[in-house]
Amino acid sequence: MNSTGKFILGVLGAAAAGTVVGLLIAPEKGSDTRKKLVESIGKLAIDAANVLQSGKQQLADASDVVSEEAEGLKNDAKQRVRNVQESFS
Repeated sequence: MNSTGKFILGVLGAAAAGTVVGLLIAPEKGSDTRKKLVESIGKLAIDAANVLQSGKQQLADASDVVSEEAEGLKNDAKQRVRNVQESFS
């Protein structure tokens, strides 16, 4: 995982921890606190899923770029070998 992904997960974790602490010390009824906690956890799960999906897409994009670059390098190497072979013919 790259540093951006780690940073985003850190921010999400800190937000979740802050939300939990805030809800637990809030002077509200227990049922209201639990409801807010469940809602916050649901939002956090959605955010985490979005980060994961974004990471998957970035990985797929990077893989495509690397594959294209490798194909270009392979073709370049083949052409250079042909040029060397022709120079000895």
